[in-house]
Amino acid sequence: MSPRPILTVAEMGAADRAAIDAGTPGIELMERAGLAVADAVAERFRPQATLVLCGPGNNGGDGYVVARILKARGWPVEVRSLAAPATDDAKAAAARWEGVTQPLNGSLGEALVIDALFGAGLSRALDGVAASVADQLAARPEAVVAVDVPSGLPGDTGQPMGAAVCAALTVTFHARKPAHVLEPGRGRCGEVVVADIGLGDTPSKTLENGPELWLARFPWPGAGSHKHSRGRLIVVSGDAWSTGAARLAARAGLRIGAGLVTIYSPPDALAANAAHLEAVMLKPFDTDLELEQAGDQADAAVIGPAAGINESTVLNVLALARTGAALVIDADAITVFRDDRDELFSMLDRDDVLTPHPGEFERLFPGLLKTSSTRIEAARRAAEKAGAVVLLKGADTVIATPDGRVAVNLNGSPWLATAGSGDVLAGFIGGLISQGMDSFEAACAGAWIHAEAGDLHGPGLISEDLPGLAPAVLRRLYDER
Repeated sequence: MSPRPILTVAEMGAADRAAIDAGTPGIELMERAGLAVADAVAERFRPQATLVLCGPGNNGGDGYVVARILKARGWPVEVRSLAAPATDDAKAAAARWEGVTQPLNGSLGEALVIDALFGAGLSRALDGVAASVADQLAARPEAVVAVDVPSGLPGDTGQPMGAAVCAALTVTFHARKPAHVLEPGRGRCGEVVVADIGLGDTPSKTLENGPELWLARFPWPGAGSHKHSRGRLIVVSGDAWSTGAARLAARAGLRIGAGLVTIYSPPDALAANAAHLEAVMLKPFDTDLELEQAGDQADAAVIGPAAGINESTVLNVLALARTGAALVIDADAITVFRDDRDELFSMLDRDDVLTPHPGEFERLFPGLLKTSSTRIEAARRAAEKAGAVVLLKGADTVIATPDGRVAVNLNGSPWLATAGSGDVLAGFIGGLISQGMDSFEAACAGAWIHAEAGDLHGPGLISEDLPGLAPAVLRRLYDER
């Protein structure tokens, strides 16, 4: 399966127009969309009293089709109209509806509600009865199905401009939009079904992050593989009181498949690290020049987890940057450059990866999140500025490259909200890069596997659990390859 695009409203509109120009009437696309919604509803709900709320545009036209199909299948359906249909296709769809139509008012009762008021192209806040109804539906999303997006959510941002519907199920068409994958819109959509309505492939630089994006190039070992050929990863430890984070990253790198993983430790931390390591190797280093020599023998290096916000970390990052190892720069190794960002950016390569959470992102790219329309745009601009891959962590993790490609994680797990989780992610990414995986794809795969592992464990998860959960996820991927 090909990677799945995430389309802006303009890109989706262009795909619609291309299909119409190629000979598919708009009303036919509307019929396909309505059928997809009706089928999704019938698969998840028993027949029951249903209200279809129709707006004046093509989203409302889809609603009239849904109402007609459900009624033909024996469902008790009524249409509540916000305004008369205003487009030719919506008028045609409304003309085919022969059931009850009443004006939309503030009383919805306990019926199942199909929200077809406004689609992804909404550019203003809801007002009047539409806003009142949206507030009501936001309070009972379990009985709401949204057509395209919940009304009140702009498709390009997912940031409500005022009142907005919450739904248990959202059926969209052809591809997800940013509102389906970015918070808070993502949380308002419930389950998202992407229906194929026959528009064909639509190229995009913004993609869903899933195995379709990277599994074909995952670095599985072959019959002739040995530990040296499977990648050499080094992880830099913090001082004697801050060693656990590096061990989490190192164990993660080993579990994800790196053949040789070594923690490079300051002498005062050797005893603490040695007491907890088995398959991960341990070596001391005193100076940044010694670390540079170690980096020359490695395929990838992770630096930052509990490394310390001090001059030594600056020198160690710069030393590793002078080597041929691809860098995964996390946590303290990001924060330590907050007053000298350009020095960091000047030494990064396109195969290096920065893994900031929003606070760290602000330190490296001040104001960029606030001045960008979405996290997608912010990560894209940051990667271009840094000249490296940027993974912006969150419930909707975004991974971006300097050439403008972006992937958005859809499987974020709330169980990952625990200390040390990011250290494990850095180790997963470093371990995959060390095996020869492209850095962008390694970051995408690492983020996806990390979330799957968190969800696999669920309640009670701590970061020490995560590396041990990776094999079950890897086995599934290996069987599906």
